[in-house]
Parts: sequence; C-alpha cells; structure tokens
Amino acid sequence: MAAEAKLRTCSVTGLQVHLPAQKLIMTNAVTAVVFLLIGTVMAILIALTRWPAVHLLNQEFFYRFVTAHGLNMLIFWIIFFEIAGLYFGATILLNARLAKPRVAWACFVLMLLGAALADIMVFTGNADVMFTSYPPLQAHPLYYLGILIFAVGALLACLLFFATLVLAKQEGKYDGALPLVTFGLACAAIIAVWSLAHGALTYVPALLWSVGLMKNIDPAMYRLTYWGIGHGAQQINLVAMIAIWYLLGTLTVGSKVPSQKLSRIAFFLYLPFINLGAIHHLLVDPGLHSPFRIFNTSYAMYLAVVGSMIHAFSIPAGVEIAQRAKGFTTGLFQWLRKAPWGTPGFSSLALSFVIFGFIGGTTGVIQGSEQLNMLAHNTLRIPGHFHTTVVAGTTLAFMGIAYYIIQLVGQRKLIWEKLAKFQPYIFSIGVVIMAVGMLSAGSMGVPRRHWDVTFADANLPVSLGERIYGALGMVGIGGIIAFVGALIFILLAVGSLLKGEKIA
Repeated sequence: MAAEAKLRTCSVTGLQVHLPAQKLIMTNAVTAVVFLLIGTVMAILIALTRWPAVHLLNQEFFYRFVTAHGLNMLIFWIIFFEIAGLYFGATILLNARLAKPRVAWACFVLMLLGAALADIMVFTGNADVMFTSYPPLQAHPLYYLGILIFAVGALLACLLFFATLVLAKQEGKYDGALPLVTFGLACAAIIAVWSLAHGALTYVPALLWSVGLMKNIDPAMYRLTYWGIGHGAQQINLVAMIAIWYLLGTLTVGSKVPSQKLSRIAFFLYLPFINLGAIHHLLVDPGLHSPFRIFNTSYAMYLAVVGSMIHAFSIPAGVEIAQRAKGFTTGLFQWLRKAPWGTPGFSSLALSFVIFGFIGGTTGVIQGSEQLNMLAHNTLRIPGHFHTTVVAGTTLAFMGIAYYIIQLVGQRKLIWEKLAKFQPYIFSIGVVIMAVGMLSAGSMGVPRRHWDVTFADANLPVSLGERIYGALGMVGIGGIIAFVGALIFILLAVGSLLKGEKIA
C-alpha cells in the first residue's frame, strides 16, 4: 500500500494522520494507562500504610509495593505515554508519516516484555530492592534484565522519533525550525537518550553481579550512574510535560505564545543544566568535593530554573493573548475568569501548571540546595515534592492531553462527559492534600521510607511527637481522594475507547 493511502485527514484539526502511527500512538497510550492502574493500586495501599491509624500492609508487602509503585508510575506509565507523545509530535503535528512502523512495533514489544518481566520479579518477591535498588540489595537477574530490555526498546523508539523528523524534513513537511511542541518533545527525547545510556551503565554491571560474573559492585559508582537515569527519567517528564502544556494551551483556547524564540531558548537551557541537580542525591557520598557539590546544587541548577521561569511566563501569557483576542478584555482577569474551566483539557493544564509551579517547583529548588537537602533528603519531604511534580504536574498534564488523543486520534467521543469535567479537580485536590501532608510530616522528621513511623519494634524508644499523626492522616485521606480521581480517569479513558461513540 502506498504511503499516501495510509493517511486520513482529521475532521477537527485538518491535520494528516498516518494510520500506522495512529495505531502505535493508541497502543502505547493504552498500555501506559494499564501501568497507571497498577501503580495507582500500589499507591493507595502505600498511603493507607503510611497512615498510622490504618497501617494496612505488613513490612514485607510495604517494601515490595513501594518498589512496584515506583517502577510502574515513574517509569512504565510515563515513558509508554511519552513514546506515544513522541510519535504524535513527529507525525500528526508535522503532517508526516512514521519512518519505520515495524521498528516501532518491535520497540513496543521490547518495552512491554521488559516491563512485564520486571513487574513479575517484583510481585513474586524476587526484587524487594525499592525503586533505587542500591547494592548490597540484590534482585533476581531477570529483574535487571527486564529493565534493560525495556530501556533498549525505549531508546530505539527515541531514535526512531529522530529518524521520523529527518524523513519529514526530506519530504518538505516543515521548513526551518520545528513547531514549538515538537521542538520541546525533541529536547525531551535528547534527555531520554542521555538517561537511558546511564541506565545501561547502571544495570548491565548489576545484572552481571546478580548472576555471579562480577564478584562485587561498587555502591558509590552504582549511585553515581544510577542517578543519571533515576533523576534524568524525571527530567524527561518535566520537559515533555511543558511541551504538553503548550499543546493544551493551543487546543483549548488557541494560545498564542508571546515569543517562540524565547520559549525555544528555555527548552534548550534544560539540555545542559536540568539534570545537574541530581547531585543532591549524592551529597553525603565520599569522593565528591565541596566546590563540585555547591556548583551543581546551586549555580548550574539555577540555569535550568531560568528556563522554567521563561515557560512560567510564556504559557499563561499565551492563554491571556488568545482570550483577549476573543474579546475578554474587561479588567485584569476577565480572560482568566472566562477561560473554559469546565473543559478537562484546560482545567488539567491550569491545575498542573499551578500545583507544579507553586508547590513542586519551589520545593524542588529549596530541597535541592546543598544545605537544606542535608536536612530534608531522607524525610517524607522529598516524596511530598515529587508527588507535586510527577503526579500533580506530569500525570495530570498527560491526563489532560489524553482526553484529546481519545477523540482526535482514537476517534471516539468521551463517555460520561460531565464526570470528565470534575475528574481533574478531584485528582488535584487529593494529590495536594497528600503532598502537603508529606511535606509537613517530613518537616517533623518522619522518615522517607520506613514502614512504621512509630518505631514500635525499635530497641530504643523513639517518638516524633503527636503532631505527625495529623500530617500522616492527610497523606491517607489525600491518597484516597487522588485514587478516586485517577480511577475515574482510567474508567473514562478505557470506557471511551471501548464504548464511546465513533467519530467519523
């Protein structure tokens, strides 16, 4: 079949949709939602365990489910969805075709096989090593093999994204610079390649060690290479999330970015500087001298913050420009009051933007600095931070764009549209309550990973005070509300694809 015969024209946007790319986008996105469901179930079990009044799980299952939660939420859910986003940005946004659909399917199979293998090892009790899996904790060899297979598939998918951009250029699909959203996704893919390369440096020695081909593994070297992927994977999320923010602004209100060049510069600043802040995980490690630590946790990290501040101005300014062009010019904020708050795509954008910026971003900069990090790092303050970045930020933004992918790419109308209007608010309220509880409890000294904050089995009595119970109660209550919000999204997404009215 000729390439032209594999294209359809979207009746809403007028964009050309390459049908093989459409199938791959939907397959990766649906698979991502499946892993989101697994991670969400783990999340509510963990939250109810951190709540002393419930303390649901025993010690063994707590650490096992924390491992599963980290893998499925931070890696599998988000990277599967990001691969779908890369294919979307390289094909539909450029009116282009995917370079090698068969290679893309091979990438998907590798990622699915690797993710399934790693999850099986975790749930069967062969990898109770937490998300970081620091030596001397050792998992079954198939756990490390699964992560490596997944990483290879994701890396090849990123390379295919770049090959598709080259093909689109050769076929005259764009002149000069890439569209801003595709440019942002390209920056995310560059960071992904860098991070996945660190994954190989980390997990190949760990695999050899687990099968006995290496007698020992240096924990300090492991930690150094691990945080290239452990922290870098979250920076992929950050950059992809911001690209999605720009796209949601366009889809919801027709956003007009004040300066495309300035926004591109902001994306570019992330490439050399965004992951330098990862050094805050290594501040107590020997071998890193003080000037190196200070430079990476302050001056270099702040250059990435400059990029974030540019986006923090450009995205709401673009929404304001579009709204004022529609006639919402009365006073300073009519454009904001008249925004489509009942549209889940816009509310997801606005809530993700505000929560990430005012809670997640500020706590990240504060807790990433050398002095404060030494006090906060092994407390519940750190999960409080990244639940407002990766969850309230990235996951909520991905939920918002998923509502459009279901309709524009999946060609299905949403079921329960009234419920969809409330879903972003329910999810956001839950995550904020939970994260504020974590931040508060961490400030009181509650440890980050300990199963029992009451230390009931400790040889020496330990008490963190009565105040921690209120904060940890917020973690449990917020977790329940966030779980409901996430479950509503999953039901809406799956139900719409299965039962939604077909869009011609």
